[in-house]
Amino acid sequence: MAFEHLIVDREGAVALVTVNRPKVLNALNAATMDDLRRAMLELRHDAAVRAVVITGAGEKAFVAGADISELAAQTPLTGRDMALRGQHVFDLVEHMGKPVVAAINGFALGGGCELAMACTFRFAAETARLGQPEINLGVIPGYAGTQRLVRLVGRDRALDLILTGRMVTAADALAMGLVTRVCPADTLLADAKAFAADLATKAPLAVRAALDAVNRGSEMAFADGCALEASLFGLTAATEDMKEGTRAFLEKRTARFVGR
Repeated sequence: MAFEHLIVDREGAVALVTVNRPKVLNALNAATMDDLRRAMLELRHDAAVRAVVITGAGEKAFVAGADISELAAQTPLTGRDMALRGQHVFDLVEHMGKPVVAAINGFALGGGCELAMACTFRFAAETARLGQPEINLGVIPGYAGTQRLVRLVGRDRALDLILTGRMVTAADALAMGLVTRVCPADTLLADAKAFAADLATKAPLAVRAALDAVNRGSEMAFADGCALEASLFGLTAATEDMKEGTRAFLEKRTARFVGR
């Protein structure tokens, strides 16, 4: 598929998605959000892709937020629709059934921070800065930032970032649980791709089941989550990949998973 504001490359079983608007710090306008929507759907259904890395073009920004000129024109009705569309796109990222690694190479603010939070893992360059500065524009996060942030860092820290609008360093983000790993800026992308490549060697159906169990189960009562886990465990036990994985372990060799 052709994209106006994204570059999608495939390196083996890993897809690299680059938000490509460096002149405006990769701000998320409506066209870019639609590109992301189409890219996530395409990659979700591409069996050859087993993991995804998302990053931003240039050295300054992952995604520095929404397009302010579009935001300034919103009315109550169009603003609600804008938020719902953005939430839908980021839900596709979170629930695509494959691990998604954010390589945060610079500013991840507003919608950029929300995009990173929708990813399975967040690798940040030492120079990265993250935050939800919408309060300084007279609005609140709209792409599920108020929901994902509190789940990642807790209520108090989430309110601190949302109500002050302040940016935090990569080191502070790591300490509060907002990012998964901090890397030197010059190795960030390589580190993220290597991590994704390792994830891509795992059994695809088991990966999907694990993601489903964690994502859905975390919203359930404990007993219901355990029941979901047991059902998904049973389904994975019936796959060719389970037979291959157990056989490879007993034969002391590397398993070759095919996603069946």
